[in-house]
Amino acid sequence: MTDYGQELAFGTFLTPDAARPDDVVELALLTEAAGLDLATFQDHPYQSRFLDAWALAATVLARTTTLRVTTNVTNLPLRPPFVLAKTVASLDRLSRGRVELGLGAGAFWEAIEAAGGPRRTGGEARAALAEGIDIIRATWDDSRRAVRVEGRHYRAAGVHPGPAPAHPVEIWIGAVGPRMLALTGQVGDGWLPSQAYVPPEALADGSARIDDAALAAGREPAAVRRLYNVNPSTDPGWAEWLAELTLTHGTSTFIMAGDDPRSIGRFGTEVAPAVRALVEAERSRTAAAEPPSAAATAATAARADEVVEVRRGRPVEPTADPGVRRSGATPWDEASRPTYVSSLRPLTWTDHERASGQHLVDIHDHLRGELARLYDLIDQVEAGTMDAGRARSLINEMTLRQNDWALGAYCQSYCRLVTTHHTIEDTSMFPHLRASDPELSPVIDRLEEEHHAIARVLDDVDRALVSVVSGVHDTAPLRASVDLLADTMTSHLSYEERELVEPLARFGYTAG
Repeated sequence: MTDYGQELAFGTFLTPDAARPDDVVELALLTEAAGLDLATFQDHPYQSRFLDAWALAATVLARTTTLRVTTNVTNLPLRPPFVLAKTVASLDRLSRGRVELGLGAGAFWEAIEAAGGPRRTGGEARAALAEGIDIIRATWDDSRRAVRVEGRHYRAAGVHPGPAPAHPVEIWIGAVGPRMLALTGQVGDGWLPSQAYVPPEALADGSARIDDAALAAGREPAAVRRLYNVNPSTDPGWAEWLAELTLTHGTSTFIMAGDDPRSIGRFGTEVAPAVRALVEAERSRTAAAEPPSAAATAATAARADEVVEVRRGRPVEPTADPGVRRSGATPWDEASRPTYVSSLRPLTWTDHERASGQHLVDIHDHLRGELARLYDLIDQVEAGTMDAGRARSLINEMTLRQNDWALGAYCQSYCRLVTTHHTIEDTSMFPHLRASDPELSPVIDRLEEEHHAIARVLDDVDRALVSVVSGVHDTAPLRASVDLLADTMTSHLSYEERELVEPLARFGYTAG
């Protein structure tokens, strides 16, 4: 088998425990905060202990900004395909394109029958799944005049299609047997097996069956995304193993099962970046070994050079503070900031160390982008093209306003969640860094002080917006408060990177 070259993605497979609804949502928020791409939930409507999967998905979508969400996988026998298509498309539009559709033919037939669904044989379930996919895709195609599918198990007799999803929603099929694998190759956008049912040594055979069916149907095998529900692991070589699955079997999306916040944090901040670096390096090496083509570009060459630099041990570079200030005020004395100087042996800056250190810079870049967006909103308020109340609402949705900016959105969400199970002192990142090297304590104390100061500056921005909402036409105080916020954030983010990129690369985000 081979690497299909698909973009890598990482996510979580969370239990929709009805006894802990707040915790389930917090785990999804942690999934996003840890830098992961996707949160998924099992769908067993007949299970009294579980929340409804799509109601949970809607709640999570409303609380997140970048996270994609899906079921893993939807129980089709208990969800009529036309209505399911409408649910998925509606959520995709409401979330601006962050929904995919995991879909299964059904199992646990006695429970399905007890809930009012049909009992089907294996062949009937496959046929029903194919018919259901036809109806779902036709419903999403609003260029049609009507949806008409006459199947043995499902039918649509001229119902109007729509709405169309905001983006091309992919249908990922949970398939195990040979005939389900063939159906996946014929009509699926992805194959979503679980490690418990399809062990790693069975991936090659499953992919081969999908490839053969895809080719027979006139499709490219690479058009079928290869996903994998994997068990969590503390093995130091886990990232290398996942990268090998990508390079050998083409697996491009890894979804970790389990509800342990520490495992989710490590998967997002350590394992996923390491897998990306390993796969990128190997793909670049392989591309460099092939004869150059006319399609090769300077950008590709630059990326290859970047990988070579990484392998030579180039350290992560903190973002320098440009020193430009818009406001004459400041909430702190920058000259009094402590500095951390490690007495330990210098880092070798392996791919893994670079990934851990780079994560902080990447999230800070997102926050810097939000500052630019904030200025754009204020410009619109001053120009009269946006209502101040709407601007306030949008600002309150930003990562920086949710107070999730400290140490990448990671720390705040992580600490808030684990306090329901453990104590902050035992599990959060700051105590972990303090324990790893007590010499970091003065820097961490100062960063925490600055977090509180920035929270007060954000409150000043909000008060200024409220004033404008209340009818005050002078926007000068609003502009001044935003200028101060930009100054403090620019200064703080650069200071935090300068002091913590190296410790995070050395010690990681959490213990264990």
